Amino acid sequence: MEQSGSTMGEEPTWAELLVSFLLIGAIPVVVGGAVILSLVGLTLWTRAMLRRKRGSAA
Repeated sequence: MEQSGSTMGEEPTWAELLVSFLLIGAIPVVVGGAVILSLVGLTLWTRAMLRRKRGSAA
């Protein structure tokens, strides 16, 4: 049972490394941005609902 050649394959080029790091770094940015936008939207929606309730009671 003899293995011929390398089991790792070729080393990635600088461009491939850069693209993979950018993709890996973009995932937390996209997820975090979506969470922040959702929280801001929910906060504004809740405040608008409260303002409507207070305005109609007066």
